[in-house]
Formats: sequence, C-alpha cells, structure tokens
Amino acid sequence: MKTITKTTITEPKAKTTRRKPTSPDTALAEAAKVPGTPRKKAAAAGPKKSRTKREAVSPDVLEKMLGIVTTSLDEDGAVDIVTLDLVGRASFADRMVIATGLSDRQISAMAHHIERKLGEEGFKRVLVEGTNGSDWVLIDIGDIVVHLFKQESRELYALERMWGSDIDSAEAEVAVGSDEEQS
Repeated sequence: MKTITKTTITEPKAKTTRRKPTSPDTALAEAAKVPGTPRKKAAAAGPKKSRTKREAVSPDVLEKMLGIVTTSLDEDGAVDIVTLDLVGRASFADRMVIATGLSDRQISAMAHHIERKLGEEGFKRVLVEGTNGSDWVLIDIGDIVVHLFKQESRELYALERMWGSDIDSAEAEVAVGSDEEQS
C-alpha cells in the first residue's frame, strides 16, 4: 500500500507598508511613475493649461454686433436691457448684455431672433443654450455674451452686481459724494 503525503511550501509573507498621506501634486507625480496607459495618465494629470488668448475683434465689428443685439431685444419687448463692459475683467468676452423677458416663450423668441439677425449679417458662430423653456437663456456670440432672464432669476443670480462697474467705482462715488458735501 502506498502512502501519499502532501507537502505544502509556504512562501514568506510580503511586507506591507502603509502609505503616508500626500499632497495632490505629489500624488500626480507618483501617478506618472506608475505603469499605465497614456490615457489614464492624462486623466490623472488633469486638463492642460492653455496660454492661448482670444483674438480681439475690431471695435467697429463689436459695436455692430452689440447694436444688432440691443436693437433686437428692444424690438422684442425686453425689459431693463443692461450692457456691461468686460474689457480687462474677463477673458471670455468684451461685453455682456443682460435683459429680462416676461415669459419663457418671449425669452426663447428673443434668443431665436438674435440668432437669426446675426446670421443674416454674417455672424455665423452663435451658440444658444437654454431655449427649451428655462428661466435663463445664454447666447454666446464670441466677444459678446447675452443673458436673457425672467425677473425672478435675474434677481437671484444678480449678474449686474457680480460684473457691474459698481464694485470698481464704489470708492470713486464716495469721493465724489464727499466733495459735494464740502462745497
């Protein structure tokens, strides 16, 4: 009779080490050292920072676009049309137009009219977001950004306070007011 004996070979356990908490920068550097696909490494590194600047459009073209937008809004019955100068404040546009509509349909119609009138004048790159019946429609014309709101949304988001010149000229207004009091 044969006796079968089973022998097992045990390997020494691998030594486990605990990782120290690291900052996000060192974590990304470590991720680059780890083997993986270039796509995974690119995803771990995040978006690349672009140094390209937007080309400035000539003032005549900018004023023509702005005139088309404001005239169209005025013809469509927009309320409280405000134009803000963003030169030196924002890199995404030179002007911002904010207007209020009374209903979703009116706001949507105003956006379609602006898009059509700009297309007729040769400005083809017009992107419209939110025309499906929302309280806020955004029109990106490149150098001009148009915001069409219902009254409640306009008060809620308060873009005039965020981008308006009131913040920059608050000190100047105080100085002017103090001069008037002295005379």
